[in-house]
Amino acid sequence: MTLVLAVGTRKGLFLAHSSDGAEWSVDGPQYLMREIAAVGFVDPPDGADGAAGAVPRLLVGVRSEHWGPTVAHSDDLGQTWVESERGAVRFPEGTDAALARVWQLQADPGRPTRVWAGCEPTSLWVSDDSGESFGLVRGLWDHPHRPTWEPGFGGAAVHTVVPDATDADRVLVAMSAGGVYVTSDGGTSWAPSNSGISAYFLPDPNPEYGQCVHKVAADASGAAVLYAQNHHGVYRSDDAGATWASIADGLPSDFGFVMLAHPTRPGTVWVLPLEADARRVPPKGRLRLHRSRDGGRSWSEVGDGLPDQAWTAVLRDAACITGRDDDTAPLVAFGTRDGCVYASTDEGESFTQVAAHLPDVLSLRAAVVP
Repeated sequence: MTLVLAVGTRKGLFLAHSSDGAEWSVDGPQYLMREIAAVGFVDPPDGADGAAGAVPRLLVGVRSEHWGPTVAHSDDLGQTWVESERGAVRFPEGTDAALARVWQLQADPGRPTRVWAGCEPTSLWVSDDSGESFGLVRGLWDHPHRPTWEPGFGGAAVHTVVPDATDADRVLVAMSAGGVYVTSDGGTSWAPSNSGISAYFLPDPNPEYGQCVHKVAADASGAAVLYAQNHHGVYRSDDAGATWASIADGLPSDFGFVMLAHPTRPGTVWVLPLEADARRVPPKGRLRLHRSRDGGRSWSEVGDGLPDQAWTAVLRDAACITGRDDDTAPLVAFGTRDGCVYASTDEGESFTQVAAHLPDVLSLRAAVVP
C-alpha cells in the first residue's frame, strides 16, 4: 500500500508518495502557474479502468488567470487529466453569476459516486458522476439570507461541506461569512445552525447567522457530534449543530483555520492555533498542533519535529487526515503558506517534512492506494 498526498498550491499541483509515512518522494508540478484551491479523492465510478474502489479518482479545483476555474479529474493519480469542455461547474442561465473559484471537493460517504463542491460565489454544487459534472443546489442558492451573506477575507464562498455518513439527506455547510447551515431533505431547504457561535464583530454578537466559521469536522461517533474552528472561537456541538459550546479553554489562542477529527476514535480532534487578527502566525513562532482526546475538554500540544521559528500560517483546507486500511494510526498532514508540508503517522506526536519550498499551500488531501 502507498500513501499519496495531493498538494494544491498557488502555482500548481504536487503529488507526494510514501510506503511508510517516513520517507517521501514528490512529483510535479502539474498545472504549473494555475491555482489549485481544492483537491479531493473519490472512489472511481463503475466502468473506470481498474476495479472500483481500488485506485481513487483524484479531483482538483483548477483556476487559471486566462482560462478561468473548473474541476478536472484523473483516474491514474495524475498521469492523465480530463476536463469538461463546457466546465464541470457552470452557473445556469438566469442566475446572473459566474464561477470564480472551487473551494471544496468532498466525497459523500453515503453515496459512492456523489461529490459535493463548495464554490465562490457562495454556492453549493452536487455531482452524481464522481465529479465529472455538477449541478447547482438551488435550495441554498435561492435562500432568502444569501443576499446578506458577507464575504470573508478570502472571499464569499462555501468552504466546508460535511455530509452525514448515516443520513444521505442531511448535509452541513459552512461559509464565510454566513455561518453554518444544515439541510435535512437533501438540499431542498436549509436552516442556519449557529446558536452559541459568537460573531463578536457584529452589533449583535449572537445573531441567527453571519458568523465567520473557518472549518467544521464531524466526530468519529457520527454527525451528531461536531467541532468548529471559528474566527475567534473553538466549539463543539452534541446535537448535530443545533447548539454549540466553547471548548477553547486550554488553547494558546482560539483563532485558527484547521479542524481535524480522527476517522475512527471518538473524541480525538486537532486544531492549529494562530495568533489572532492581523498577526495570523503560530504563537511565539512555534508551529504546533493541539490535540484533544476527550472531545475538547482538555488539550495537549503535539508536534515533535515541527519548527520553532515558523512565522507562517496554515489555511483551512491545507490540512487533512485519512484512515488507514489496517490497524495503524491515520496519516495527519498539513501544508504551510511558505510551502512546507509535514506528515505524521503517530496521531501528531511527531512529524516528518514531506516537502519544502513549494508555492503557498492551499489544499491538501491524502489517500491510501494499492
